[in-house]
Amino acid sequence: MSQNAGLTTVHEDDIQKHRSTAQSMVTRMVILQRDDGRSRSSLAGTGRRFVSTVSTGSARRTREIELVKTVAAIHPDDPMLSIAQHSVLFRARRGLAVALALSDVYAKQSDLESLQAQNSAAPLSGEAATHFKALLSASGYVAAFSFAAYLLQLLGSEGEPVNDTEEPDFLFDTPQDALKSMLAGLDDALSGSADDATLTSRAKAFARTAIDGLLQRRSRFDGLSDFAEVHIRIEQDDFTLDGFDVAPGERRKPLSMSFKQPDEIIGNHIAKYQAMKLAKMLMAYDFDRQMNPFVDLGGFLFTFIGDGMPGTGKTILIQMIAGLINDYCQVAGYPFHYENFGVDRISSYQGKSGQNCKGFVDNVINPRAIGFGTVDDIDQIAARRADDRASAGQHEVTAVLMESFAGASTVIRGNCAFGMFSNYPENVDDALRQRAGARWLVDGPQSRNDYIDIFVLLAGSNHDIPLGKHDLYSGQQIKKAVSASYAGHDRPKEDGLIAVWERFEKEHGDVSTMAGVGGYLHRIKLAEPRFTGRAIKNITDAIKMRAMDIELPDAWFETPEAFMHKPYDEKTSMIEELRGPFSIEMVIQEINRYADSEFRYTDKSDDAAVEEIIRRERQREKAVREIESMKRDGHWDA
Repeated sequence: MSQNAGLTTVHEDDIQKHRSTAQSMVTRMVILQRDDGRSRSSLAGTGRRFVSTVSTGSARRTREIELVKTVAAIHPDDPMLSIAQHSVLFRARRGLAVALALSDVYAKQSDLESLQAQNSAAPLSGEAATHFKALLSASGYVAAFSFAAYLLQLLGSEGEPVNDTEEPDFLFDTPQDALKSMLAGLDDALSGSADDATLTSRAKAFARTAIDGLLQRRSRFDGLSDFAEVHIRIEQDDFTLDGFDVAPGERRKPLSMSFKQPDEIIGNHIAKYQAMKLAKMLMAYDFDRQMNPFVDLGGFLFTFIGDGMPGTGKTILIQMIAGLINDYCQVAGYPFHYENFGVDRISSYQGKSGQNCKGFVDNVINPRAIGFGTVDDIDQIAARRADDRASAGQHEVTAVLMESFAGASTVIRGNCAFGMFSNYPENVDDALRQRAGARWLVDGPQSRNDYIDIFVLLAGSNHDIPLGKHDLYSGQQIKKAVSASYAGHDRPKEDGLIAVWERFEKEHGDVSTMAGVGGYLHRIKLAEPRFTGRAIKNITDAIKMRAMDIELPDAWFETPEAFMHKPYDEKTSMIEELRGPFSIEMVIQEINRYADSEFRYTDKSDDAAVEEIIRRERQREKAVREIESMKRDGHWDA
């Protein structure tokens, strides 16, 4: 077992030493089980078992479990197992061995290993014996959870979902007792399966049910905190376990979407430029160290929000980022996971929306893949906390995203990024919006040249109309366009911020020192109360990103050996050689960019409120006129 940056790798030798024990357990074992009156065979035509109406209390009885025979009984006329049967049986045996190996990991991390040695020399007594028993039970919990997680991740998902599987009769005295109780529950779930698809579905449903039951019981065990923080990785099985926070999810499907190239986007220069930089930043991630040099050096973009009017290019920007990352990952041979959290993931069941959102976040942040997650129309999906008209599911999503993006347990490794997109960002909860480290104004084509370029691009070539006097796409040259876009933020653009800027400039002159910057920020705070310390952090992160405003050479990403597969320290030094200091101009531009967005959101929100008041007042006046007319005609009392 080796540890590196939170990663615990379990070697094959540690698993193989438990194989014979696992084999004997799936072949035949005897377990002492609570007799709850359930019949061991299913009622004809159903997947359910007869339950006696006579209470048996806490009576227990011995029971033989032969999982091999239970699985083979699905095709009694065929002496050879089908592929599905073999897969379930092999995964069960392998899962048992893995679970026992992980209980050994827990024993080494805690005091359990030393207490076991002491107990074997002389039986423990008193507090030591109590502590030993508690740790042994916790070790049993680790084994049971690991077994269920292994089955859930490694089994296929053929057939219809199954919802009638029952929890096992959990035992946690020792890891082997825990696994015997799990195996007995699996045997119950598989008994009477009609075909291979049902067998696999019932095995997976049992694993999911068992994990739900285990998570509910976690608080009963002491000493699990250290193991909860450990990231387990078994390469041979492509099996990952991140403590107990979330039940491991489904294995990912291949990405299928329409990718766009940067030259297919007209306008949106800063957003496009930073998106291209983000794609390259993600590819600097080091899978062995599970860290990205850009996180250490500064400038990594973990979260951002893109806002703009409908039709300005938010969707095509998502397609461009995903396409760039996907292309780079194919060159490097890295797994890439893209996922969008949409309004269809909001559930009417209490707690389900939060679970869906947490699953989405965990899929994207998986440290064994490059991830990109998007939340399109964030204003419809995550509700303001003060909005009592929003559903409980929307409030759950808001809470999960806030905790995931900048919570106490958030760890930024640099392998993934999240983008929120909205036509109405002023409707997003203030605290959630401020968790977006960067603001991308997606305003689409702006200049006359932009509109000529986009029309020519979309019209295609099936015509002989002359272009006219125009240098096609010259305004889209990224460095030139971005430089002009950044220069546009030398002064503020929103009326509210312009007033602050002019008043500060009149009193103190140009901002040219750190003290001047702090004074300007304080003036913004006085004018806009939502301009908090988190806003300052987002601005400084953006400044650091500008300092890292380096163009990673395209040659670095044409072959994996040129950069992506180099050791972490070598990647870091290659990036550092390109880095330069940031200037006061960069500082002013980033402050104005961010503050402009806050004033823009406030102005939009205020304008919407004013329009609503005006609309209601007009309705009231119209109603008064109609009432007066009805009174004159004598119809008011009718």
